[in-house]
Amino acid sequence: MTDPYVQYRVADGVATLTLDSPHNRNAMSTRLVTELRQGLADAAADPAVRAVALTHTGGTFCAGADLTEASAAPGDGDPAAADAAAPAALAAGRARSMVELLRAIIELPKPVVGRIDGHVRAGGMGLVGACDIVIAGPSCTFALTEARLGLAASIISLTVLPRLTSRAAGRYFLTGEKFGPQEAAGLGLVTITADNTAEATTAILEQLRLASPQGLAESKALTTAAILAEFDRSADSLAAQSARLFGSKESLEGMKAFLQKRRPSWAR
Repeated sequence: MTDPYVQYRVADGVATLTLDSPHNRNAMSTRLVTELRQGLADAAADPAVRAVALTHTGGTFCAGADLTEASAAPGDGDPAAADAAAPAALAAGRARSMVELLRAIIELPKPVVGRIDGHVRAGGMGLVGACDIVIAGPSCTFALTEARLGLAASIISLTVLPRLTSRAAGRYFLTGEKFGPQEAAGLGLVTITADNTAEATTAILEQLRLASPQGLAESKALTTAAILAEFDRSADSLAAQSARLFGSKESLEGMKAFLQKRRPSWAR
């Protein structure tokens, strides 16, 4: 049996979802996204679960889109799949899956606590933005690297923009610079910085266990109402933008350059 890309465990009223795809730094492959959505659905349906903890193995929380998958032509490595879908349709399907994943986190009637102590890039930033509470350890670095690849932070802007100041968004969406946990906390992207993320997460979860399921669901709905309203207004157009960009020649050059560890054609 193949090991899962997302480990699921329930203990003491908490469902822990652990991103565990070390071969690609927990990139948002089709399989990882599917398993993560299933874990969220399982947690939502389990009356014994009061909260969800989202964490990771390895030194990277999430590297963003799986660029090997995203840059592959239909049928690469699988001739039978060559006629299954056009590139635009494949990109559109991945975009829709990402929209559904982020919305599932936001609308989950149980708080989602991110425990992160590693690198966060691109699509991983969308997961961080979707969490209700985020604890960041000293090894964290954050970056919105899409513009460097010929892309834009289209879909993840739905959860990241509400968490950042407008000046910070203007800087980091455009430059792709890295920043650390202290700055992330100051900008509103993360809730708490801690040298020991396990202890800090345990303390938060203990507080959540004092609340009733109804109290948690209704209180979370208050904090996410504005995010969901904008999400539903803009998700379709941003998914379309994402699919268009991922299918463009410029982004294919950017992704291949990244995978080949070289500068893209436009970089000087």
